[in-house]
Amino acid sequence: MLYFSKLRIILVSIITLLFVYIASSNFIRFDDVFFNKKINLGLDLQGGSYLLLEIDNDPILIQKLQITTTTIRNYLKNKDIIFKDLKIVDKNIFFQINRADQEKVKLLFTESESEINPYYPQYKSHQFDLTINNEEFRLEFSKYGLIEIRTSSQDQAIEIVRRRVDEIGTNEPNILKRGNNRILVELPGLDDPMRIKSLLGKTANLTFRFITQNSNETFGAEKLSYEDGSTDSLVSKRIILSGENLLDAQPKVDNQTNETIVSFTLDRVGSKRFGKATTSGIGKQLAIVLDGKIISAPVIRDAIVSGSGQISGNFTFQSATDLALLLRSGALPAPLEIIEERTVGPDLGQDSINAGIIALLIGFLLVIIFMFFKYRIFGLIANITLLINLFLLIGILTLFEATLTLPGIAGIILTVGMAVDANVLIFERIKEESKNEKNNIISFDSGYVRSKTAIIDANITTLLAATILFVMGSGPIKGFSVTLGVGIFTTLFSVYFIARLLTSIYVLKNKDKENLI
Repeated sequence: MLYFSKLRIILVSIITLLFVYIASSNFIRFDDVFFNKKINLGLDLQGGSYLLLEIDNDPILIQKLQITTTTIRNYLKNKDIIFKDLKIVDKNIFFQINRADQEKVKLLFTESESEINPYYPQYKSHQFDLTINNEEFRLEFSKYGLIEIRTSSQDQAIEIVRRRVDEIGTNEPNILKRGNNRILVELPGLDDPMRIKSLLGKTANLTFRFITQNSNETFGAEKLSYEDGSTDSLVSKRIILSGENLLDAQPKVDNQTNETIVSFTLDRVGSKRFGKATTSGIGKQLAIVLDGKIISAPVIRDAIVSGSGQISGNFTFQSATDLALLLRSGALPAPLEIIEERTVGPDLGQDSINAGIIALLIGFLLVIIFMFFKYRIFGLIANITLLINLFLLIGILTLFEATLTLPGIAGIILTVGMAVDANVLIFERIKEESKNEKNNIISFDSGYVRSKTAIIDANITTLLAATILFVMGSGPIKGFSVTLGVGIFTTLFSVYFIARLLTSIYVLKNKDKENLI
């Protein structure tokens, strides 16, 4: 029926006014905290930086081979199996086994419960493929073993990248997978990408190691250079402490020297190791190594058992802040290389906004003219409803602080067309009902009721398409699907509540007139 209860009229009015008010916060500055939200603009509208990162998985593969080689050596020794020439060549592990033990050793690598060669039930494959040639055993990464390692490193790298980007405070970053070894980073509003490139380009692998005093003892040590380019030092390969033991790191200023430092706090295990190392190493230099470069190498004066310490190294406050950020976010599993970068200027984004607004205004104006010419007073009602529909859509996007992209504007323009389509179906159905029914109230009510099925079916199929785009798509595709999906709900609400309310008011006041539509 065209009848609306007072409660329904009040609810429709409150909801409409509320979302119009929320949408207005994008154009008018409100002091109220709740309504001071705005729609975030995407990279293509606001400008910013686009970075495509590629993960170098070679260090992970080499590390995995070294760990597996050590595991094989210890395992075979514990089983009293004689082996020789255990080595790594071109990402393959080679070793020789006597023929008498070959079946036993083969079973160690091929059984599903293998402790050395993990089995992936989802792939029905082991991590390594085994090849036997006479007495020589060869292990190489299987296809699915490589996939598992690359997927794992990519997932871990994305999490670390997200932490680093979030620490900077960039608004609405977009961090996505690309293939199995690439990461896409979109940073709206960031015009200067140099700092973020520097942060993302560092692995942040932190270790504490003693400097070897005797330069002739090269076994178990390696020569590393200082970050400032000064002379090299011979550093022990034995790691006293790593970045994994850090709980927190913050930039500070030393009150005694006025030097910028990075203070850190260790977990329980790290505190014990650090306390033990500094107790036995008084008088020695402790090298603080970051990504293969010595940041500083202070001399240990006293035992440090408090679980906290500090890193000095001629830092500026900015560099100390960045180092603390890197240490807090954790080390990347593998180095990242920037293979593509683009910077979208705000002027280009503003041009896109202007073009989208012009397209929306032209389409909106043509729709208004058509509807008013075709349906007169009811066309005016449809036009008012269409305008309110836009405010409802913008209000919902504002409430959730959604990110608006150029495809998102296209979704809004499409919403305008769909809203008009619903009104046209209703009005044409009312015309057909009016031919057989002289009572205006009954004909209008029948028009709304009998057109409902077609309108809902059309919107449901569109909503399904928008949902698939949101789930399967990424970036701008999601922006389009969000505005389209939200637009479907606002269209149904505006057509069956706002437009119907306005129509019922007019029809009830003019129920005795002929040819209302």
